[in-house]
Formats: sequence, structure tokens, C-alpha cells
Amino acid sequence: MRQIIRQHPALRDDIADLTTRRPLPSRDLPQLDPFLFLNHHGPQTYPAGNGGLPFGPHPHRGFETVSFILAGEMAHLDSGGHESVIGEGGVQWMTAGSGLVHAEISPKSFRQTGGPLEILQLWVNLPAALKMSHPAYTGLQAADIPAIPLEGGTLNLISGEFAGRAGPFASLTGVAMMTLELEAGGKVTLPAPQGRTVFLYVVAGEPLVQGTRAHEAHLVELDQGGDSVEIAAEGPVRLLYGHADPIGEPVAAHGPFVMNTREEIHEAIQDYQAGKFGAVTL
Repeated sequence: MRQIIRQHPALRDDIADLTTRRPLPSRDLPQLDPFLFLNHHGPQTYPAGNGGLPFGPHPHRGFETVSFILAGEMAHLDSGGHESVIGEGGVQWMTAGSGLVHAEISPKSFRQTGGPLEILQLWVNLPAALKMSHPAYTGLQAADIPAIPLEGGTLNLISGEFAGRAGPFASLTGVAMMTLELEAGGKVTLPAPQGRTVFLYVVAGEPLVQGTRAHEAHLVELDQGGDSVEIAAEGPVRLLYGHADPIGEPVAAHGPFVMNTREEIHEAIQDYQAGKFGAVTL
């Protein structure tokens, strides 16, 4: 079994009126290769007549974004012609690849009536050979994502495999990703294949990871000493869990662009300014 090395708190970094906490990157953990970035928005309740999510049109290149809608809903629109509104329990997986412009906003109905909102957004790096892949997007509702019963809980399988099932999202780099909900007394042993990087974020509650208490709103860094992770719950917990092969390449990041060199970052900025990423009109 893998053991906890360190726990990294999600620090507040609100965006407009959106409550935001971020455990990655942090001072002690600039990346968890290939995982680059995690924002935890909410939980909060928006009033009626709100302005909604503040993520208007902006560009990306060189990586993938995975958004988990834990409560509320989020509308997606991008320059590749993809458009959707994903509700509670759904997931959006976007490959920015060679570059696109997208917007992540609240639909009109949410802005009018308000309601609870909680969203996780994870950035997953791409290796140099795939950074200029054709952009792609898939948005699935909760009903499209397998909900696998556990001992005292449920595992929602987003990508990769678990218990003989396959998640509906096909990652370019074989990333396995899932969310879990456990009640008091719940227990699960999750795969953590040798050589793979494990991503474990505690959304809510305080689970025991191989007997060690993990803290709410913390990214849990694990060692390489095993091929599985045992998680037990003394009370209700919610987790984001995944694993992936490390890329092991240089990372050059600037705002919404993640490449391998500073020269490639300059090229991305020039291409965006030249209109090569397309545009989104709200």
C-alpha cells in the first residue's frame, strides 16, 4: 500500500465573487507530473440575479482541462464549435492541444435563479509529441458516467478502469480519473500502478489513507511504495482520485499556455494574437 508523504492545503484565491481554493501548484509542489493545476470553486450558494461564473472567452494550448461539476451547472462554448450545459455530477474533458478559445460560464437559468455551486477543475499536461493535437471536447452528464457501488459508498468512473468497468472518457495519455463518495464505515482499495503518479484530493471530510488521517481541502502526496491505496471513512467523505504516467519533460507555463520551452510559449502568444485559435462570441 502507498503511504502519505505530505499534505498540501488548498489556499484561498477567490476570483471575483467565486470562492476559490487551490492546492496545486503550491510553494512546496509546483506540479505533480503530469498534473499541473487544481482549482476548487465553492461550495457556495449564488443568489438570484447573479453574474455567474467569471470565465469568459480565453485561450489554451498544450494540455487538457477536466472539470467536475459537483453542484450547480456550467455552460461550455469553444472555438471548435462545441457547446454544452453540464449539470451536477457531470464532467467536461477538453483537449486544448494546438490551441482554442473557450468560455466557461453559468447558463441564463442559473444566473436568474441562483443556487448551490461547487466545481473542480484539473489541468493535465500533454507530452511534447501531443501538445499540438487537434483540439477536442466531450461533456457528459451524471447519467453517462458509471456509478460503481463500493463498501459504504460509490465510485464514479470517469476514465480508465476499475472493477472490470471502463470510464466513458478516452484520455490521450491513459489518465485514470474518478470521484468517490464514502459514508461512515465505508472502505475501498484503489489501484495505484507502479510507476504511475497518484492524484488524491480530499474535497470534503477526513478519510484515513492507509491508516493516516487526510485533511479536508488538501492534496495528498503519496510515495511509490505500493500498487494500491486503501481509503476508509469514519464519516462522510468525497474525494477526487486518479493516476497517470509521469511525462518527465521540461514544463514552460505562462498563464493559459503550457509548453516545453519559452520559445514555444512566445509562439503560442503570437498565434493567439494572430487569431489562429479562433474566437468565441457570447
